[in-house]
Amino acid sequence: MIRFGTSGWRAVMGDEFTFANVRRVVQAIANYLKQKFPAQDISLVVGYDTRFLSGRFAREAASLLSKNGIQVYLTERDCPSQALAYQIIRGRHSGGINFTASFNPPKFNGLKFNVETGAPALPEVTDVIEKEVERVKAGTVSPRYYPDRSYIQFVDLQSGYLEFLQKKVNFEMIRKSRIKIGIDLLFSTSREYLDEILEENGIPVEVIHGYIDPYFGGISPACTEENLADLKKLVTSRGCALGLATDADGDRFGLVDESGQLVMANYVLALLLEYLLTIKGWRGGVARSVTTTHLIDRIARNYDLPVYRTPVGFKYLADLFIKDRIIFGGEESACLAVKDHLPEKDGIFAGLLVAEMMAVYGQSLSELLAQLFKKYGKMVGVQTNLALSARISRRLNELIKNPPQTVGKRRVVTAETMDGLKLVFPGDSWLILRFSGTEPVVRGYSEAETRKEAQALLAAGTRLLC
Repeated sequence: MIRFGTSGWRAVMGDEFTFANVRRVVQAIANYLKQKFPAQDISLVVGYDTRFLSGRFAREAASLLSKNGIQVYLTERDCPSQALAYQIIRGRHSGGINFTASFNPPKFNGLKFNVETGAPALPEVTDVIEKEVERVKAGTVSPRYYPDRSYIQFVDLQSGYLEFLQKKVNFEMIRKSRIKIGIDLLFSTSREYLDEILEENGIPVEVIHGYIDPYFGGISPACTEENLADLKKLVTSRGCALGLATDADGDRFGLVDESGQLVMANYVLALLLEYLLTIKGWRGGVARSVTTTHLIDRIARNYDLPVYRTPVGFKYLADLFIKDRIIFGGEESACLAVKDHLPEKDGIFAGLLVAEMMAVYGQSLSELLAQLFKKYGKMVGVQTNLALSARISRRLNELIKNPPQTVGKRRVVTAETMDGLKLVFPGDSWLILRFSGTEPVVRGYSEAETRKEAQALLAAGTRLLC
């Protein structure tokens, strides 16, 4: 059964993710758009990432959409998700389809649908598309057709996006700071985006993995500590002040400090929020997903700013962004939204903003982190996955309906059930157990002021399920 999770529909290629099923989903999206817009006004941007067959899937989608009389703007090459979102806004299109499984392993592929605002589609949209998929029965969308080329136009996303980005970052300050930046492109769509904009602004860079490999060097294209081992070596061996990486479709970031240490995404978000509030003087609502660090809450309280909590999924942050309720939003999975930018996560922009922050402060990333912890205290997060079983599923649903008032000797201050079960304890420590939106697992997260305490909370949480 085809379902859209926290970030589009993802599945294993050759299993659920097949050309037949892609046709069904694309036809369902076409049907949805025809119900929403006059047929002659519909236009879609179609893009893809660097993994195996993504370009073929994109061309197949373009062909099918053309036979539906829908104007298609097919990207000339693989593209970052945020560049596609910018093109939707810039061209005033009806939406966009991007073939990418983001950070999932190479055997996966996926389809993301963005609406006319450039933001990821909310469940109110994807629920309709899922129902439409059920009506488009397997085999009813024949592959025996030829594209109507009058409806297909190729489009370059790089130049427009980089021109847009040029206005959002203080490259002159970065250049004057004389910092060297290491870049791990992870065989991703950020090639000739992240590296090129830095080079064009005269900022010295050292680049690795800047070519296409559909198998991502045999790793999952995620910015994890293990996957960024080569970036760590690059930073320390070449004397870089900062290491930047992005995932397969360029929307998530990974950062390494001057000593080659991975900086957790939660800490990057907290640093950037403090920077935007302190140096740029921004004020307004702040948002985070339920699995994101409570350092965000501490910073917001310090500036007397409202905090919005959302389920996991950047689309919920984007919705607040579109409604002009927030100036900043973040997810622990390395997703960032800031005012005056895009309603889509942008790993390239996040990394550049960190470089700007370092240049403005004139300090290293490790020094800035030490100052942040001195001001707000340090929070440490840990995470685990539990294979989904009938027993665990039943138990978690029971806990969501009847949250416990204590966990061990810890008193529960609040219980949130917007996405699984989140228990908050005194001192900003917390525990969450939630069903994954992309895999058959229950994800467990906890955060406390020490790793030992966070691990104890997570252990107590898994005992609730077992």
